[in-house]
Amino acid sequence: MQRPWAEPYKIKAVEPIRMTTREYREQAIREAGYNTFLLRSEDVYIDLLTDSGTNAMSDRQWGALMMGDEAYAGARSFFRLEEAVREIYGFKYVVPTHQGRGAEHLISRILIKPGDYIPGNMYFTTTRTHQELQGGTFVDVIIDEAHDPQANHPFKGNVDIAKFEALIDRVGADKIPYINVALTVNMAGGQPVSMANLREVRKVCDRHGIRMWSDATRAVENAYFIKEREEGYQDKPVREILKEMMSYFDGCTMSGKKDCLVNIGGFLAMNEEWILQKAREQVVIFEGMPTYGGLAGRDMEAIAQGIYEMVDDDYIAHRIHQVRYLGEQLLEAGIPIVQPIGGHAVFLDARAFLPHIPQDQFPAQALAAALYVDSGVRAMERGIVSAGRNPQTGEHNYPKLELVRLTIPRRVYTDRHMDVVAYSVKHLWKERDTIRGLRMVYEPPTLRFFTARFEPIS
Repeated sequence: MQRPWAEPYKIKAVEPIRMTTREYREQAIREAGYNTFLLRSEDVYIDLLTDSGTNAMSDRQWGALMMGDEAYAGARSFFRLEEAVREIYGFKYVVPTHQGRGAEHLISRILIKPGDYIPGNMYFTTTRTHQELQGGTFVDVIIDEAHDPQANHPFKGNVDIAKFEALIDRVGADKIPYINVALTVNMAGGQPVSMANLREVRKVCDRHGIRMWSDATRAVENAYFIKEREEGYQDKPVREILKEMMSYFDGCTMSGKKDCLVNIGGFLAMNEEWILQKAREQVVIFEGMPTYGGLAGRDMEAIAQGIYEMVDDDYIAHRIHQVRYLGEQLLEAGIPIVQPIGGHAVFLDARAFLPHIPQDQFPAQALAAALYVDSGVRAMERGIVSAGRNPQTGEHNYPKLELVRLTIPRRVYTDRHMDVVAYSVKHLWKERDTIRGLRMVYEPPTLRFFTARFEPIS
């Protein structure tokens, strides 16, 4: 019998949560337009909407808040953040931003010009939007296995080198300002990229004079998967693996609200001084001074402390295994999920879960709403709604993956909460034929999944 193990932390403070009645939740989701983003958090029992900014900070992070230097310029807290980024990530320069999309905005404005192409290992919503707003075109160069939820490839986030080189041959390297490699790949189900693949991408970039950029939002989780799955890394600490991963990049965008274990904040990091200078010029316009970038000093202190905590091997092992604990319960019940189980979430395959609902009736959106009604668990859609519309034709983008993301906040819930989630999903699986599709009754022009509204199809 395997010896049981527990969370590598003690609980010091608690926040009460409440279970509501089914009738209450039916009214709440109706008033929210069947969009879980529009629910009030006080009406949610277990909140798996996102792992962005929903983390529980440590006692040392709370202590660091009190050390924040709130000077308008040259704050001591900025230099502590800069030191942490240099030590753990290895980049020379850092510009703080209010969150990750602030960093995406800056680098898109600096590097992209109209007519450019930006390859990436599957799109992410805000990243692609910033690229398109600058006149660029996103091109997916992820391996084909990433689009198959049942494929068991250990590194489904890998860049397909042949696709990348075919794009270079087609449009020319001068039309590709950088390749954006996400670690891990959120929209593919939290899937990692191998170190070997990063080396190969770097070789192609060097051969053609193309920058290699990273969305490093969940890079620590990616490092843990490398430790588990890639030969030669089993005995290396996650901190060392992360540093090697980052060494292949020219810079990164970072949402500190994920890996860095905080509730707000992000940064843009780079090695080229001219990009630093441009970023400082832009951040003053859109975020704040280059030494605070839309953050309070206390926020930068918490991020700096979180950077050191995130590479603790015991912490990240527990993080990955809690997600796996939930996913394995669903697999044992025969429920279709993205495999292998990802780093930050379990992704339900809504196509296979609700085959009677066509994709243009938003099956993942319907399933997320049904989950909330059944148990008060809030999840989110990652399918046709998130994919948005083709900017040229105005038609829906139809992604191959139609998913519901059960996203686990860091250090927030126990495995007992995961048991509640698993029970509800299994109950819905038995009742799946009763779930109906939806029609969209309000659609914003961009990032529609945040605020779109729906109604059931009778």
